[in-house]
Amino acid sequence: MARPANTYSLLADIGGTNTRVALAEGTHLLTDSIRRYRNVDFPGLETVLRQYVTDEGGVDCIGAAVDLAGPVRDGVGTMTNLDWTIDKETLSRATGAETVAILNDLQAFGHAIGHLDGSSVRPLLEGADAGPHAAKLVINVGTGFNAAPVFDTDWGRLVTPSECGHANLPIRTEAELRLCQFVETAHGFPAVEDVLSGRGLERVYSWLGHEENDPQEKSAADIMAACNRGDDARAEEAARVFVRILGTVCGNLSLIHLPFGGVFLVGGVARAFEPHLARLGFQEAFRDKGRFAGFMQNFAVSVVEDDYAALTGLAHHLGHLIGDRPAA
Repeated sequence: MARPANTYSLLADIGGTNTRVALAEGTHLLTDSIRRYRNVDFPGLETVLRQYVTDEGGVDCIGAAVDLAGPVRDGVGTMTNLDWTIDKETLSRATGAETVAILNDLQAFGHAIGHLDGSSVRPLLEGADAGPHAAKLVINVGTGFNAAPVFDTDWGRLVTPSECGHANLPIRTEAELRLCQFVETAHGFPAVEDVLSGRGLERVYSWLGHEENDPQEKSAADIMAACNRGDDARAEEAARVFVRILGTVCGNLSLIHLPFGGVFLVGGVARAFEPHLARLGFQEAFRDKGRFAGFMQNFAVSVVEDDYAALTGLAHHLGHLIGDRPAA
């Protein structure tokens, strides 16, 4: 069925492996319009979007927004783990949209906070009451690691990008120093996401084998499955190391950004770890800040389980740009 012209916005969430594309009516994400495309099947985003427009009956969109896992500067986005570059001219040409936007994926998640179904946001740690303009912090743990602060102002929401997953890993113990030295062989530099990501969990597991002179490898999915079953002591220890470093890094970022409005963990790895965070010491590591340990109780922490959160965030950001047009 043909869709009316200049009514819908086109949204694209670009991952390292797949791109998910959908339509929104105003700020409402149309979940039945979501289609997934394998990036390897396309030379670039423009061909993905043109295919989607065709698949949706040649839909004529009023706006278009994309988010990507990589830095965005002056309206140009560059993928970190994919040889794609996206600019506004290309986005407008591919979709025919009058209003376009390109965001880092964490910015899209940031724009989704407060607009998600409450059942998809699982509380992990309680915090102090906060006002409507209190800063928030979104932290992604998935294929990579990154974070973005969220500021609600009288003039609208501001979500600033970062690439903090490429900052140095924190080191508290001799064992963590050895872990840093082990993982730095990946890129010549021990970055946060070299441990706090799916591939990072695999490196932690390998490091534990190296420490015990019993080298073994396991995929992140298999490590998490073993944790769920409780039948692999090394998988359990790898998860414990991962969670404690995650707590330390999230605590550090909270002291930097002061998110009295809450910390929100997003991403597939964060969702997989959600049942294990409490028992493996996330709270203790998050609040282990010496004389500021009590102060850390100000910050609530939740896990976002909505797999379409980034698309929802794009819809709300674009709706603001267009003027928050009401649904037809």
